[in-house]
Amino acid sequence: MAEAFEWLSDSARWSGAGSIPQRLLEHVAITGLVVLLASIIAIPLGVLIGHTRNGKAAVVGTAGALRAIPSLGLLTLVGLYSGIGLTAPVVALIVLAIPSLLAGAYSGVESVDNQTVGAARAIGMSERQIVWKVELPIAAPVIVGGIRAATLQVVATATLAAYVADFGVGRFVFSGLKSGNYAPMLGGAILVIALAIILEILLASAHRASRKISNPALQP
Repeated sequence: MAEAFEWLSDSARWSGAGSIPQRLLEHVAITGLVVLLASIIAIPLGVLIGHTRNGKAAVVGTAGALRAIPSLGLLTLVGLYSGIGLTAPVVALIVLAIPSLLAGAYSGVESVDNQTVGAARAIGMSERQIVWKVELPIAAPVIVGGIRAATLQVVATATLAAYVADFGVGRFVFSGLKSGNYAPMLGGAILVIALAIILEILLASAHRASRKISNPALQP
């Protein structure tokens, strides 16, 4: 542990190519890209299923199957097809992120009271208006909770990107493992933990804000 903190405190690690700030930015970038792409796929599908109340069984089964896929195995399989680069980790991490996003979207929309939806239809709202003006605001806390869970899963697992690419904080872990130098391995793990904690704090704040939007009575 002392060697890991000595490695982290070395000023040479904080500037130049392959520095800690560069690797952290890369890690955040791939996490943001993966969560964005997975959200584009999963959230609209989840909202549609929650609104129509159709296809829930298929979604639950698919989400469970995706959760069961080992990320490293999928990364290796895609990497053998696509070669060295970011394609394999991005695909593997998207598969990892989809279940939480999908479950959050359909659960949140599905939980909206039927009487509320019926009242919106009774006053002449279209289905699109019901989704945007009624269901999504009420479901926002659950949807944001799904985004929160997916982000934390991705930021922790994104260290695997370094398995097939010179990218992210995982480079410190894999280079330390290859050379038998455990200080950068532990230092890299500490950086990922710190990054996950920071993201958790930010996402927790967003989660609380979404609850206030969903329930104006919570406003101070």
